[in-house]
Amino acid sequence: MNIKSKLPNVGTTIFTVMSALAKEHNAINLSQGFPNYPSSQKLNDLVTKAMNNGYNQYAPMAGNLDLRLAISHKYELLYKSTYHPEKEITVTAGATQAIYTIISAFIRPKDEVLIFKPAYDCYEPAVEINGGKTIPIQLSAPNYKVNWEEVASKISGKTKMIIINSPHNPSGTIWSKDDMLQLQKLTENTNIIVLSDEVYEPIVFDDAQHQSACLFHDLKLRSFITASFRKTFHNTGWKIGYCCAAEHLMSEFRKVHQFNVFSVHHPAQKGIADYMQDEETYLNLGTFFQRKRDLFLNLISESRFKCQPSKGTYFQVLDYSEITDEYDVDFAKRLTKEFKIASIPLSVFNENGKDDKVLRFCFAKTDDTLVKAAEILCKI
Repeated sequence: MNIKSKLPNVGTTIFTVMSALAKEHNAINLSQGFPNYPSSQKLNDLVTKAMNNGYNQYAPMAGNLDLRLAISHKYELLYKSTYHPEKEITVTAGATQAIYTIISAFIRPKDEVLIFKPAYDCYEPAVEINGGKTIPIQLSAPNYKVNWEEVASKISGKTKMIIINSPHNPSGTIWSKDDMLQLQKLTENTNIIVLSDEVYEPIVFDDAQHQSACLFHDLKLRSFITASFRKTFHNTGWKIGYCCAAEHLMSEFRKVHQFNVFSVHHPAQKGIADYMQDEETYLNLGTFFQRKRDLFLNLISESRFKCQPSKGTYFQVLDYSEITDEYDVDFAKRLTKEFKIASIPLSVFNENGKDDKVLRFCFAKTDDTLVKAAEILCKI
């Protein structure tokens, strides 16, 4: 058969490549963003209880109502912002599915979508497969600050969507209130939809405040917020996320959602809903991960790597320019093979493979793992 690929330039993701390399060489895996410690036993028990209590058939298409109520309460508690649990919240199979569905629901051939690079790798293929065109805005290490004049220059009559991500994967930076106000100003009186990827929302450090799109009135009306319980509750394999948006946007989202997923794992939804009745389950994650960040940075303080401390997420970017001038992909692979520690090179998320000589390390690991990883990094 002569098959013409709709994604001819897409290969195996760097996450799969580096994790496979780590396994092959028995390396400490600080590449892919998953914890190596268990999720809460209480949460596991609540999911099991939900199974035993009969939550084993299809959930409602929009998600278990108890869970949507818990999500709505969370936004009221954290942001004094309201999403209607029946009309404006949908539970999804992780944030990636939500992102793909949003793009599929709104992007038509030749529509333009602005993305900020380094960008998480699910954005661009979803735009491309729907016939859209991504317009990249390249950010640079170490600060990854947005040049709003450049953003304004790239908005055109073809711009249908802008995708933002804060706290930012892979850089570990966060957007400021001024950034969000600039975005709001640029999009007011337009038909541009904002897709705000906020999967690391609860993980911000040093007393910073997460600037959610829901905090800004005009942005909220034009924005989807996507989020992920698997990041929050240390169980990435569960693939349970959600999105929030004003009713006029969510109604279009659900037209697509019902045919590509319909509903997701019901007992996990019910278990998470019950777990969230205790607000402390999601209020202290920043403190939890800041301790791990600080431990990791203290342990590598005598290494030859340079860094600015991560401001959010559970990733730390390290600058290796004083060690070697190797291309970051080559250096990451050599570290895995020779030094037995795996990371993620950032050039793969940049426009034209821009190489800032930085690698991303995940510190959502046990303290023992971080100690062992730091011992290796200090020897390089």
